[in-house]
Amino acid sequence: MRSGEIRAAALELFARHGYEATTMADIGAAVGIRGPSLYKHVKSKQDLLAQVMTETMGELLAAHHTAVATTTDPVERLRRATEAHVRYHARHRLEAFVGNREIRSLTEPSLGRLLAMRAEYETCFRDLVNAGITANRFHVTSARLTSYAILDLGMGVAAWYREDGELSEDAVTWQYGEFALRLAGA
Repeated sequence: MRSGEIRAAALELFARHGYEATTMADIGAAVGIRGPSLYKHVKSKQDLLAQVMTETMGELLAAHHTAVATTTDPVERLRRATEAHVRYHARHRLEAFVGNREIRSLTEPSLGRLLAMRAEYETCFRDLVNAGITANRFHVTSARLTSYAILDLGMGVAAWYREDGELSEDAVTWQYGEFALRLAGA
């Protein structure tokens, strides 16, 4: 329980003030623990950042695999993967923000692990596009560029989407699925 509270407080503070400007005392104050006492629960501020970022990538990878698991149709697989990507970013805006902005603050070996996870995630999308090209369902000149564009679309949702906004989460995810298929030349 305590570690979850600490992680949530760190995430909020990293998003609001940035990793460098956030101290362990700030995180401790947010959960009602003196800064030095935090070290009974977490190893370091760097470990908190690494935990937030690697858990986020792990969740994205798991959501992707779940989304594409029940169909072999390349068009449907890309739609489902894109919708899972967009839905995650709509629901986890702080994680997306911190994950993109604070990668520069991550140190080795956590940085290497995170970059490998990010590369794996991009490869998942590129493989979907390549499968669609092979099946003559997608028509693009670069599967890599297409996968980057689709990923950027989804990450952008974290910046503007709000639950009480004009469009529902389902409407946004469906429309972004359509955008991805257009990008892939379906």
